[in-house]
Amino acid sequence: MTAHPDEHNCECHWGSSEELSLLKTPDVELEPDLLRRAWQATDWSDHAAVLRRILPQFARALVAGRADPLFGLEEAGDSFARGHWQQWPDEQAAAVREFLHAWWVQSLTDADAAVPAHQVFVMCADASGTLGPWLADWERQTGRLSDLRLADAAAEWEYELLGENLPWRVGWYEHDEDELRADLVAWLLGHAATRLRESGASADLQHRIRLLGLTGEDRWSDPHWPGHRY
Repeated sequence: MTAHPDEHNCECHWGSSEELSLLKTPDVELEPDLLRRAWQATDWSDHAAVLRRILPQFARALVAGRADPLFGLEEAGDSFARGHWQQWPDEQAAAVREFLHAWWVQSLTDADAAVPAHQVFVMCADASGTLGPWLADWERQTGRLSDLRLADAAAEWEYELLGENLPWRVGWYEHDEDELRADLVAWLLGHAATRLRESGASADLQHRIRLLGLTGEDRWSDPHWPGHRY
């Protein structure tokens, strides 16, 4: 796959014409900085074509923890979303879907995974605009390591969620931040709360997740309110 033959970008801000020509040439390894600039750029005329060109190398960089986003892995998810990969021909879209699910499950089950599971989850959520498939994968992975990943994620997210915020930035305008937060809270209060309790997560963490089910004064005045300030 290659970028569109007429694709262009600003030499002053993006890179040289020689670098651009590499995106129009298949099967040429890109230097890490060029790869990063290619997936981070938001002004391609055909972002989908650029994404297809770099995707094999980009996928390897993601799994190895070498993607080097400036603001978090949701930025990489935004790049997938801008490419509208779910609208690609069936075989191509299926390949992307298979990669995302495989990486996500690996992050839950491999003790040596290079990227924390909660970051992979955010990337997959931003790439797809939904939480459902990734939460379903998490429910199916019931081992001890997956339980630990759940406790880590809940501890990472509870502060922002208790402040009525989604714990990551949503950069793609088609994604509904309020809906994503509501879905995440509902799952944490349901499946995750039971699982945290059964897997022996700390009582403090369990209380912070429980507080997501309370609103207003009931939440702030609860004896287990952690004293967060926003």
